[in-house]
Amino acid sequence: MNHDKINHKEIKQEEEKHEEHMDHGHMNHEHMNHEQMNHEHMDMDHGHMEHKGHHDSMVKDFQKRFIISIILTIPVLILSPMIQQFLGFSLIFQGIEYVLFLISSVIFVYGGYPFFKGFYDEVRKKALGMMTLVAVAITVAYSYSTAVTFGLEGTVFFWELATLIDIMLLGHWFEMRSIVGASRALEELSKLMPDIAHRVKGEMVEDVPVEDLAPNDRVLVRPGERLPADGIVVDGKSSVDESLLTGESVPVKKEVGSQVIGGSVNGEGSLIIEVNKTGKDSFISQITDLVEKAQASKSRTQDIANRAAFFLTILALTAGALTFALWLPSMDLGFSLERSVTVMVITCPHALGLAVPLVVAHSTSLSARKGILIRDRVSFEKARALDIVVFDKTGTLTEGKFGVSDVVMLDDGYKKDDVLRYADSVEENSEHPIARAIASETKDRENIRDFKALPGTGVEAMVGGRKVRVVSSKEHEIPERLKDKTTVILVIDEKPVAIIALSDRIRKESVETVRELKKIGVKPVMLTGDREDVARNVAEELGIEEYFAEVMPDEKAQKIEELRRRGLMVAMVGDGINDAPALASADVGIAIGAGADVAVESGDIILVKSDPMAVVSAIDLSRATYGKMAQNLLWATGYNAVAIPLAAGVLYGYGILLSPAVGAILMSLSTVIVAINAGLLRV
Repeated sequence: MNHDKINHKEIKQEEEKHEEHMDHGHMNHEHMNHEQMNHEHMDMDHGHMEHKGHHDSMVKDFQKRFIISIILTIPVLILSPMIQQFLGFSLIFQGIEYVLFLISSVIFVYGGYPFFKGFYDEVRKKALGMMTLVAVAITVAYSYSTAVTFGLEGTVFFWELATLIDIMLLGHWFEMRSIVGASRALEELSKLMPDIAHRVKGEMVEDVPVEDLAPNDRVLVRPGERLPADGIVVDGKSSVDESLLTGESVPVKKEVGSQVIGGSVNGEGSLIIEVNKTGKDSFISQITDLVEKAQASKSRTQDIANRAAFFLTILALTAGALTFALWLPSMDLGFSLERSVTVMVITCPHALGLAVPLVVAHSTSLSARKGILIRDRVSFEKARALDIVVFDKTGTLTEGKFGVSDVVMLDDGYKKDDVLRYADSVEENSEHPIARAIASETKDRENIRDFKALPGTGVEAMVGGRKVRVVSSKEHEIPERLKDKTTVILVIDEKPVAIIALSDRIRKESVETVRELKKIGVKPVMLTGDREDVARNVAEELGIEEYFAEVMPDEKAQKIEELRRRGLMVAMVGDGINDAPALASADVGIAIGAGADVAVESGDIILVKSDPMAVVSAIDLSRATYGKMAQNLLWATGYNAVAIPLAAGVLYGYGILLSPAVGAILMSLSTVIVAINAGLLRV
């Protein structure tokens, strides 16, 4: 363990010098590799790591089986009479057919094992699918060829069997790589935490493994380093890059009292943070858990695809048997079996089975990077068809805190900045909510003396030789547009200088959100417990035509139900606490501004940032995701409609005939197209 003496001047010094070690090489050095992951992170990501490890091992298994099978296929091709005839050479020796049989048997057993295992699992679960088709097809091909080798009259097609298995293994190898690739966002999250934290003990700094941190520990975070845990800044100021965690592209300023998130990157200044969450309670762990659950959660579209895949399997088996029965009277047994096998191979619902899961994996990872966390996939899919989005006003469309909204000048000798400077200077020492709201407006204050609270009226003090008062506006005429706001008067040397109006300020993003929702055909509605006149002014300022005012918290769910009874698809956007019943009543519940606490149980979709524009992003993503699902399902089913008749030999009279290997290539190509299309999902 490393011990250094802490120099509290270090924080100030390191704020002043812009560290050049914030390049990507340094950042990557901060990343944790899997061998070095601490025990607690292994704990918190256990499910994900186990799941990913399973997929990784499957990728390696298919790769190994493919490579060995393809090597064994080379002598099978060389020894096959049809290939020799096609390439114009002859290689015949005593017992050649038995050598061909032995090598093909190894390929059949070793290369075909994953499909036999999959067939067993599908039969056990009573959910026949692609593995059943492949297993039946290669078993029929192998059994017939074996029978011919040992006396049955006919033609062996061991080379078709070998190439069919090779191509199926290659297709599954690429499929598993696509699935692993689609879950990279979770892997990246698990890498964000550093290995070592600089724990502050009195005047000493000791380097300790991150898993040794506990709540209330204090840690030093130098410029360019990743924060080792969630916590509160207790010393220093800096800007922090949270883009990989919240989707916030601009570095966020942090100072004493600011909440920080483990895994984010510190900027130009040193910080000392007090740890408040570690391990399973941390922001990264909660996000990882939510993303995993979302990827595993049932999708309505997936249910349709699963049913379609089941029926396609039954169709393929039926079509294979029918093809065999129809060709047998006019062609030999070998030809009839080859057509039957080709039909079963080409009809594999492989692409159909992957059409939705790959899109789900990509969309869930993409949404997590944008700070949109999906708890319920069915509700997320509904978001594409929303008619109305109902916003709770306070804390959603507005900032949820008192602030200066208007300054009306009464004396032309002063400017707005002067008014705020004088008012802030006087109010800085007051604890009244109105005073705190004014005092938060600027840091540009002047020294004051003779501060005095005026009970029931306001405050006064001497500022730069002038007597300044901030008092109630009861004695002064207030403009009509400010009647619904809290107002005070700034008086300098007994002369009224300005009216300062305070209210819950509208977020600057809210206007754009309303405009964008209208543009995509979704009607914005506002819901608030505020008075009618306050609600009307906010709605007019935002351009919202319909709103509900003076609604008690327990009545919000009733308003949502009223809208739904109109036959409308409704989303509710709120903070997830007092809005919980309304969020639950809506078709889609969107909890906004979860920040570092993403464990919001009432929302179907959770927005990490307090930015209403993320609602528009969530709707856009839902529509794009559904579009990709529809494209993939259309391709997967349309492909089979064309491929099955070709495989059955309907164009045989025109000289067009697909071999089992060509059928497998087309089937694999269909799967690759579906995987590529899923990966092209963008918003």
